[in-house]
Amino acid sequence: MTQVAKRQFSVYLPADLIRRVKHASVDADESLSAFVERVLEDHLRRSHSPSEERS
Repeated sequence: MTQVAKRQFSVYLPADLIRRVKHASVDADESLSAFVERVLEDHLRRSHSPSEERS
């Protein structure tokens, strides 16, 4: 499997949301990074057509 280069970025979120996301990643048995990546990809896939996505 090919490794995709990953980079870090910071976002500011309410403490309660951070806590809920951390708990959800544990419940899903995923690292926090993998969980957030999957959730964001799923959201973007559902909410945008391919022509709207930008690199």
